Amino acid sequence: MRFSSIGFCLALAASRLAAQDSLAPTNHLELFNGRDFSGWTFCMKNNPDPAQTWSVTNNVIHCNGTAIGYLRTKQDYRDYELAVEWRFVKVAPKADNTGVLAHLHLPDQVWPRCIQNQGKSGHQGDLFVMAGAECKEHKGMDANTPVALRGEPNEKPVGEWNTNVTVCSGSDVKAIINGKLMNEITQCSLTNGFIGIQSEGADFEIRRISLDLLK
Repeated sequence: MRFSSIGFCLALAASRLAAQDSLAPTNHLELFNGRDFSGWTFCMKNNPDPAQTWSVTNNVIHCNGTAIGYLRTKQDYRDYELAVEWRFVKVAPKADNTGVLAHLHLPDQVWPRCIQNQGKSGHQGDLFVMAGAECKEHKGMDANTPVALRGEPNEKPVGEWNTNVTVCSGSDVKAIINGKLMNEITQCSLTNGFIGIQSEGADFEIRRISLDLLK
């Protein structure tokens, strides 16, 4: 009986440890579940129905860009590496723009205080400090002028998948496009916030939004 009791206690302890491990926080998060917009909310200019602009089909987010605004997480984050895998379905003059919004602050409005890793065709990697946000590299510049990407763009042709990575560490933000460091800003006035994806005319798709916490 003694050995049976000991075996039972060991098994119970092991099951409790396994349960604790399953509840332990992870450093990697998939922000898009491939099915719907769980964990996300919308802010659209003049309050149109978001479903007329944003949809999920075949495990892919589709934004047709017809209404201006953004999709954002319901949870805020700091110190992370965010990867967005996306592609343009098509581009046209004044219909070629989107962006990743990092450190997005409330209130929701078009446009919010945040840092944008530009997604415009031909300009992915420009970094905008928006609605009063600031950084060392932008001081003295016009509010609508980005800190421009370094060198030639590193984007793939329309229709091919790109990986737009935004690395936020303390008060520094880096933009990495398809594995190449394109830009970096320092001493940013924002160090945490929600994460958003911009709708601004472009017809594009997203197949993955993943986040790795750095701390």
